[in-house]
Amino acid sequence: MMKNIIEIKNVRFHYKGAKESLQNVSLSIKEGETLLLCGASGSGKTSVLRLINGLIPNYYQGELTGEVMVAGRDISKTPLYELAGVVGTVFQNPRSQFFSVDTDGEIVFGPENVGLEPEEIKRRKELIINEMGIDKLMERSLFELSGGEKQQIACASVAALLPGIILLDEPSSNLDRDAIGKLHDIILEWKKQGKTIIISEHRLWYLKDLFDRVIYMDKGRIKKQWSKEEFLKLDTATIEKLKLRPLEVPSYFSVLFNERSSEKETSESGMSNSILLKDFFFSYRSSPYLFRKRHFAESDGDRLELCIPDLKLPKGKVIGIVGKNGTGKSTFLRCLCGLEKDCRGIIETDGKVYRGNARIGLSYMVMQDVNYQLFTDSVESEVLLSMSDKDEIRCHEILKNLGLIEYKDTHPMALSGGQKQRVAIASAIAAGAEILLFDEPTSGLDFDHMMKVGLLLKRLAESGKTVLVSTHDPELIEKCCDYELYIKNGRVESFGGIAEKILKRNEIKESV
Repeated sequence: MMKNIIEIKNVRFHYKGAKESLQNVSLSIKEGETLLLCGASGSGKTSVLRLINGLIPNYYQGELTGEVMVAGRDISKTPLYELAGVVGTVFQNPRSQFFSVDTDGEIVFGPENVGLEPEEIKRRKELIINEMGIDKLMERSLFELSGGEKQQIACASVAALLPGIILLDEPSSNLDRDAIGKLHDIILEWKKQGKTIIISEHRLWYLKDLFDRVIYMDKGRIKKQWSKEEFLKLDTATIEKLKLRPLEVPSYFSVLFNERSSEKETSESGMSNSILLKDFFFSYRSSPYLFRKRHFAESDGDRLELCIPDLKLPKGKVIGIVGKNGTGKSTFLRCLCGLEKDCRGIIETDGKVYRGNARIGLSYMVMQDVNYQLFTDSVESEVLLSMSDKDEIRCHEILKNLGLIEYKDTHPMALSGGQKQRVAIASAIAAGAEILLFDEPTSGLDFDHMMKVGLLLKRLAESGKTVLVSTHDPELIEKCCDYELYIKNGRVESFGGIAEKILKRNEIKESV
């Protein structure tokens, strides 16, 4: 019989300056077990991971009672450096755990830091690169990697220490389907090696053959637990009632990336009132003069991360921007709102032409990593900061619609990843810009809050705003988007109505 490698007994924890996050949590995890932690955003999943890796109480300050034993060590009495080779953690945002500037340096950082011999460090590096099939990511800057590629390097850097326990916090939140497949294979390999794996996750479908047990959390408590067989028997209504995402692969995935399309398609139906984009050329490597002349940019198109000579978008609609990790979706949004100064693109709408800094006042962007745009000491202040005229009533209405009103006096940095995401969305709504840009706004959100965000996006469009949302969530695309803009290698591969895409999908199904 496998022994328990993790014991959590009667744990309560309050983050400093926040509400109680964990309430009387008790959990035993066996050596070699793969455990899935699920539940709504802010239910306490990440806090349980922080107990196991020692970040609570060694990094996150607060009031802790109860006992946490990991591999025979009392976490409250064990310094973090002693856990380095025992517990490895892949965070929701891999950038938060990087110490180097290049991929090779990041993988060997852990083994170097614990003082391994150079030959052993080289051996582990080669072992991990071969096991994970990431040789094409070597000798690259971490800053130029896509979200999925960063996640692979984060997994590799953790694996290089050969820990017996691996924790993953929303590891698929910013990944496309191919990257999720690679993540699945990485976890499967760890499982075959006998590692103990704990995964906090909203996306469930790719884990169906991996987990052994499921723990469901709600408001800081463990409310339910199931064996793998019991959990997979739950019906769709029960899954939705628990605010969980579907157990099956979303059907719209096959349309979302348009991988089988042999020719480009565009549709401008219903676009009598439109926004015209011109000369959106950009490269992270090329000199600024490249963007001053359109014909020069087009002739050197293979050097560009973004190459969109012209594009017409419908006003007052929700436009889903899709494509694989690293294909240029975030770059497009950053150029559109003026964050990339070297992009000299022009926006024409309502008879006006917006160039350079003028684009900034026309649009508002919610970044993929919302930590970069949270500035104040309370959720309420954060939303009010985005308003030209401070309106507390409207602020509270926005927070209520996003399920954040109870956190209005809480410091944003004390919130979960999903809650922070909703605070940034609230600020975008409050800003009142004509074009609202969202980069992965539902990453880290449970099904219920994802649908609420989708409803808000539709309401924004109905109020006259033009909403562009980059996403890997097919459920969000199908539920709230009017159009789909598919970007491949910085180019517009196709553009069309969602209804048309779904109709084509159904026609393909019927013909098979």
